[in-house]
Order: sequence, then structure tokens, then C-alpha cells
Amino acid sequence: MRRFAFLLTLGGLFGAANMWAQSPPTSHTGPGAAHARTPDLLDRLVGRWQVVGQVHGRPATYAADGHRVLSGRFVELDMTDISSPPAYEARVFIGEDTTATKVLVHWLDNFGAAYSVPAASGRIVGDTIRFEFAYSSGPFRDTFVYHRANGGWTFRLEAGDGSGGWRPFADYEVRRSKKAGGRAPAH
Repeated sequence: MRRFAFLLTLGGLFGAANMWAQSPPTSHTGPGAAHARTPDLLDRLVGRWQVVGQVHGRPATYAADGHRVLSGRFVELDMTDISSPPAYEARVFIGEDTTATKVLVHWLDNFGAAYSVPAASGRIVGDTIRFEFAYSSGPFRDTFVYHRANGGWTFRLEAGDGSGGWRPFADYEVRRSKKAGGRAPAH
């Protein structure tokens, strides 16, 4: 009888785990919580973008495509330099952590795998997403500010100056692209 009760309990646990995997919870406290809140600031990154600015004082222009991926848990920004062939390409994955205002960011680019570690962490405060990378060479932070008036963004990237301050690395104005196409949002 005990063996039967144990097997019944074990079967129930596996069944519950399978059910959870097939239909993620929508509460704000567990897996799946990040995409349960809609619309949120991360959703405002979804779409086609023109990214224009400067890196170390040099002009830079990228085409970017933002879309939800991995069951909607991340916004992926695909950024490609408009030069041919592209000098820079990046895939940036931004997802909310277990709390609605904490974000985790994975920035992968053509500089290689060594520069994709560690992931960044940060916060959403109002219309601002700020995250920091704790690189072994020193901290690096990105600040993305959403502008409700025009639906665009400002992206500022900064490097730690070694004394607790920050020095500019890159600044961009990010506007909706008028070009059609792009990847369809993932669900």
C-alpha cells in the first residue's frame, strides 16, 4: 500500500511538472511572470528601428529589429551595421528576472564569445532600462530611455573610468524604421 501511495505521489509530481512546462504560469512571482505584464517597457523595443549615433566620436548607423523570442520571455534586438559588409553585428537578449523591474541581458556580437561573458543585470525604472556588465577589464553600462512623445529611444553606452565614474562610449538616437520587412514577432 505504501509503495502504491509513493508511486501515485511521484506520478502526480511528474504530471504537475509536465503541465507547468506546457502552460507557464502568469503570476508575477514565478517563471513566465516577465511576459505576463503587457504592455511593458520591453515590448516597446519590438519593431524595426534605425539606430544613428556615434561610437568613440565616429558616426555609426545600424538597422535593428526587435522581437519577442523563447516563448516571449526575452526581447531580442538584432542590430547590424548598414555598411556592406557589416562591420558590426549584435544579438541582444533582454528579459525580466523574477521581479518585474529587474532585467538580465545577454549581449552577443561579432567581437566573439569572450566578450559575451558575463551577462548584465539591471533595472527598469519608469521609462528607463539600465544594466551593467561586470567585465574583468572594468564595468560597462547601457542606459536605454524610451521617449513617449515620439515612440523612439536614446541608447547611451558608458565605460567605467576606474574611479567610480563613467565615460561615454557610444550614444544613439533610435527611431522607428520606415523600411518594411523584418522578422515576425515570436509568440
